[in-house]
Amino acid sequence: MQEEDAFPTRAEAGRLTSRPPDSRLHRSPPDSAKLRDLSRLFPAVEHLPVVRTQDRTFRRSGDRLARLLRRLPVMLQEETDYGHGFLFLPVLVGAGATCWFVLPETPAFWPFFLLFCVCTLGAIVLRHRPGPKRLLPLGLALFLGGMMLAQFETWRRATVILDGPVTTELAGVVERREIDSQGRWRYMVRIERTANPQIRRPPERVSLLARARHEPAQIGDTITGRARISPPSGPALPALNDFAFSSYFDGIGGVGFFYAAPKKQAALLSAGNWIADIESRLFDLRSTIATRIRATVPGDPGAFAAAIVTDERRAISKETTEALRLSGLAHIVAISGLNMALAAGIFFVGVRTVLSVFTGFAQTYPVKKFAAFGALMMVTAYYLISGFGVSAERAYIMMAIMLVAVLFDRPSISLRNVALSALVIIAMSPSEILGPSFQMSFAATVALVAGFALWKLRAEGRDPEPLPFRHPVVKPALASWNFVAGIFATSLIGGISTALFSVEHFHRIATYGLAANLAAMPIISFVVMPAGLAGMLLMPFGLDAPFMKLMGLGLEAVIAIARHVAAWGGDVGIGRQHPWFLTVSTVGFLLLTLLRTRLRVIGLPLMIASLLLSWHERSAPLPDMLVSEDGTLVALLNGETVATNRTRPPDFIYDQWKRALLIGDPAKPEMSRSKDKPPDDKSTRAKNDDKSNGAKNKERRELTTQQIEAAKSRMKQAPPGRFTCESKAWCAASTGEGIVIAVEDGRYAGAACDVASLVIAPSARFDRCRSGALMINGSTLRKTGALEISLNGATDYRRWQVRAAMAGEDRPWSRHRHYDWRSQRFDRSLPEPVRQLISDTGG
Repeated sequence: MQEEDAFPTRAEAGRLTSRPPDSRLHRSPPDSAKLRDLSRLFPAVEHLPVVRTQDRTFRRSGDRLARLLRRLPVMLQEETDYGHGFLFLPVLVGAGATCWFVLPETPAFWPFFLLFCVCTLGAIVLRHRPGPKRLLPLGLALFLGGMMLAQFETWRRATVILDGPVTTELAGVVERREIDSQGRWRYMVRIERTANPQIRRPPERVSLLARARHEPAQIGDTITGRARISPPSGPALPALNDFAFSSYFDGIGGVGFFYAAPKKQAALLSAGNWIADIESRLFDLRSTIATRIRATVPGDPGAFAAAIVTDERRAISKETTEALRLSGLAHIVAISGLNMALAAGIFFVGVRTVLSVFTGFAQTYPVKKFAAFGALMMVTAYYLISGFGVSAERAYIMMAIMLVAVLFDRPSISLRNVALSALVIIAMSPSEILGPSFQMSFAATVALVAGFALWKLRAEGRDPEPLPFRHPVVKPALASWNFVAGIFATSLIGGISTALFSVEHFHRIATYGLAANLAAMPIISFVVMPAGLAGMLLMPFGLDAPFMKLMGLGLEAVIAIARHVAAWGGDVGIGRQHPWFLTVSTVGFLLLTLLRTRLRVIGLPLMIASLLLSWHERSAPLPDMLVSEDGTLVALLNGETVATNRTRPPDFIYDQWKRALLIGDPAKPEMSRSKDKPPDDKSTRAKNDDKSNGAKNKERRELTTQQIEAAKSRMKQAPPGRFTCESKAWCAASTGEGIVIAVEDGRYAGAACDVASLVIAPSARFDRCRSGALMINGSTLRKTGALEISLNGATDYRRWQVRAAMAGEDRPWSRHRHYDWRSQRFDRSLPEPVRQLISDTGG
């Protein structure tokens, strides 16, 4: 009543206006004239009141807005009283960490630290003040705290990333190993030394694939061999995933392969580290368990079972992995919250049931806490053999907090526990917040817990079992229905809540994921996980084989479901999203799930705005040209047709292009081999051994004038919209804006400059064309990353638009791109034409 009395009456509202009420009523002569005309025909109209609908609508909207503004402090206080303010602590800390990671350059630490201290002091001083203003310094302190946590993690990792591809002889210690579906071993090697050539800025750890058949090295062995090592890949296109970022925080400075089978040698002397020794023993145990499971259960079911238990996923075949992804069942493979929750829940229920059989013991001691403590020990052992992956670490922390809550008689399933888990994970590894695993896992968990809380609130005060459902015949059917409905609800909520992040990171949605999960989850819950848990408990006694085989049978059924659902073709491509799509949609999602008052409705317009941003991005025109970060793959886009300079484009790059831009398969180039092309000059190199110091002359023989002119002539005849290529030399295509040439053999770069408007030559030793054509060489691409070029119908390259994946960034995980091993210094400079184009386009 007090709120209603605060509103002015109609008379008071009229007195508050700048004009008297009578003047407002007669301000529209046309309406009054129409009313008098109608009153002559219909006398009853004369007694109708004159109503200004538009004014009344505005007045009602204003009244509602005023009422909402007056209710705002009350709703905020209600959220605070229910403890929902705590739920936004990880949100603010995570926002600060995210802001720090996405900055183009590393900011100075001390200004943020001083500001953090000031905001923290202000939050302490104002903590007892009424009103929402006291929350401002606290929010700023949490935001700045997240930024500093990100800075601390970056300092702690300090991973050295290899600056460029190199072939060298190395010796190192095997820290991890994993077999793939083809029987090849991938080793995580800690480099001890390199030679021929010696790497001046070597990474500490590299991931190397041994393709040759050999006796696998054990964890802790020292291996040697000649290997090709490259830095982790950057984004395939602007705004796509930067693999160097995740590699930096995983401690991996390079990836590559051995040319031959690595050889074992005597262990190198190194300083002892008891923590590293324990970690090595745990990884050795993990590898032993995975090998035993795969030996017991052959094929993909065994590899699937090993992945669920130890997180070794490479042994699953590509066909099965793709079927699981298309059907929306890929989340089962990783050790995530689902697997950890099922294992802990089965163990908890089993121990509590067994202890409850002894009624005297159950009445004397808290068997529920005993079961929770046992489940906590079990999930700890599960985590120790999981390889310490990101998803396993996150799932373990969440389950540990929930089980500890049971030990202290606190609710285990609550948004507060989820927020506490997120806060611990962000404090330990802030970089995880940018990964799809963290985002999708917590989105599903938050949505499920919020949905459970809403269902529990609606069920309060109702009879859970009305009279018809208490009959012994009806109860089993009701229990089955509740189980199926529970799986349906959890699958639906989980699928909807993770769709936003799937669209952002993978640019697609598995539309039949709900059906696949409805069919597969009962098998996972009642066959796979119970059998796997029993097998792991009995493995030390050698009694695990029957249970592992049962687990394999269940996973064989899951694989069959995945392949059947994948054959329906429900994988829908969405494409790359607007840069603000994820931010806006995440804020809307958090408001909808974390708030309990009507303030959560604010999330709806934000979700709608994110959909509009997605539509806007899809309606934007595609670029005319794509260039990979190493310059070896170039694509021309013309409407729905795509043409590349490679007969077999690298799947790793082109698949990302297809998903991001929703383009089709490319048209292959026309290959020709001219008689004027110089042969391979290996014999020429061998003849030039009379150089000083006996070094071989690795310079290729210069082209003759005849060869250069013949190449120019063929380049000028390039077909429109499609590449014509000289094998291992160059590829050319014509557009309405000129000729584009991708040069593989650097000796043709000069000839290409004389003919083309754009030259892409990774091996060229110069970065500018005298003819005025735009030159993009390998040194430039190292600093810019992948490029998107829009020609805008102009022949003058100064009117083109260029978007670069990495230009302007100087972060620890991208700094290796600026390192010059010859001068041993970092150089961020770009050729002026390229720099100006990128600057004018905005990056």
